[in-house]
Amino acid sequence: MIDRESALALLASFQPERHLVCHALETEAIMAAMARALGEDPALWGLTGLLHDLDYPVTKDDPSRHGLECAAHLEGKLPPEAIAAIAAHNSEHTGVMPAARLDYALRCAESVTGMISAAALIRPTRMEGLAPKSIKKKMKDKAFAAAVRRENILECDKAGMELDAFLATAIAAMAAIAPEVGLA
Repeated sequence: MIDRESALALLASFQPERHLVCHALETEAIMAAMARALGEDPALWGLTGLLHDLDYPVTKDDPSRHGLECAAHLEGKLPPEAIAAIAAHNSEHTGVMPAARLDYALRCAESVTGMISAAALIRPTRMEGLAPKSIKKKMKDKAFAAAVRRENILECDKAGMELDAFLATAIAAMAAIAPEVGLA
């Protein structure tokens, strides 16, 4: 399995925009935190989150390829279960359906980053004091962070976490890296 330093170099080689790097780091943090909570491998889950959008700079204009090209590029660098999760994280466009816990974890983790980031950016204290109830309230407002797929966030139960626990885990994970991703 690729190590984190090599994964970061690989990510940088695709020349992603800054917001995509932040999204990758946020997804990595949430995935590693979920893995710890669920008794899974934090390194594997974290790398899956870090690299899930590796192909986005080259597939952003063709969503039907997003995730599939990434999975193909990562063959031999990540275990098969990570490759499968990456291929399934964009099932709405690729038709590759999630089936395993890791698949659902990636889908809900990468989706919730947008909701949490948007909520933090409108608060004077940013991530400090942000609570699951605030995110749940924002999720009900379809105009807030409109591009975020709320149904994907709700798949946290299929990953083994109830919504409040998932949101608390995600918020704590993002708060830990807030200065690095511009949310402090």
